Formats: sequence, C-alpha cells, structure tokens
Amino acid sequence: MKIKWKLLWAIFVTFFKIGPVTFGGGYAMIPLIEREVVTKRNWIKAEDVADVFAVAESVPGAIAINSATFIGYRIAGPLGAIVAMFGILTPTFFIIIALSISYLYFSDNPKMIAAFEGIRPAIVALISFAAYKIGQMAITDKTTLVTAFITVVLLLTLPIHPAVIILCGALAGILLVLTKKKLGHEVHLGE
Repeated sequence: MKIKWKLLWAIFVTFFKIGPVTFGGGYAMIPLIEREVVTKRNWIKAEDVADVFAVAESVPGAIAINSATFIGYRIAGPLGAIVAMFGILTPTFFIIIALSISYLYFSDNPKMIAAFEGIRPAIVALISFAAYKIGQMAITDKTTLVTAFITVVLLLTLPIHPAVIILCGALAGILLVLTKKKLGHEVHLGE
C-alpha cells in the first residue's frame, strides 16, 4: 500500500484549521467541514455530510472528533482517520489548556465576562445554521419532515435519552421505507 503523504498532510491541515473554531461543540463546525471537505476540496459529496454527522452523533464520543475521524477514513482509510482526528484535536487541546489557565486568572475580569456574553449567541447562530444545513439534506419529503417534527416535540416534552431517539429514528426510517414500498411508492435511498 502506497501512503499518500500529501493527502494525509492536507487532511491534517484542513482539520487543524477547523479545530480552533468548534466553539459550541461539533455542531458549530458542520458548516466549516462542509465548506472545506465538500465545496473547497471536493473530498466527499454534500449528501454524505448528513450521513457522517448522523453516524458521528450516534456513537459515543465528541461529535467533532467522531466526524473528523469518519471523514478522514472516507478520504484516506485508517491513516486518514487517525490524521484527521489528530488534526482536529491538536489545536483544541492547546486552546483548552490556555483558556483554563487564563480563566483561573481572569474569570472576574469584566472584559472576559463581556466576551462570553458575545460568544454565547454567536454559538447559537452557528448551531442553528448547522441544523438548517443538515435539515436541507435530511428532510427530503413529507414523511421525513413529520419524523423530524415528532422528534423535536419528543425531545422538548419528554425526558428521553438522545440514544433512544436515534434508535427510534432508525426504526421509523426502516418502517417508513418498507411501508412506502408496500404501497408502491418509489423510494430513493441516498442514490
């Protein structure tokens, strides 16, 4: 097996650039990942991004690291997964260390408090934009729209663990596809 060092370096650099701007968790980085790996580098298709994030959220671990690992794997196999993971982890690790030290010394500083007052709504906007982008890819017809709506209602009204919601979503998807096929409707599955 010939190792493609240029590609591995490009994967590392791409995720190294994304890592520092993942304030608010992995959801905030979805638009950045899409821009870098779909639009700019053309490594994966736009419709595959929704699948990657669905899988990344359904397994244990941080969504940012899981997503980078899955995308790296799709691009360059196991080495790509490792390189992408270290790319996204490295800057975040050093930023957290620096912020932890700074916070110990400056937590009562009015400028630090003001900065966090501005960061919080910006993170909400990034996460909302990410939800919108994934929604565009995931909600493809009336049944997926209804499924998404029911899921939101369940999450807002009942204390259900997200893992149960994911499993129920998978089951609902299987049942919906089988029902559509039995009714004679055409079903397109990621084609």
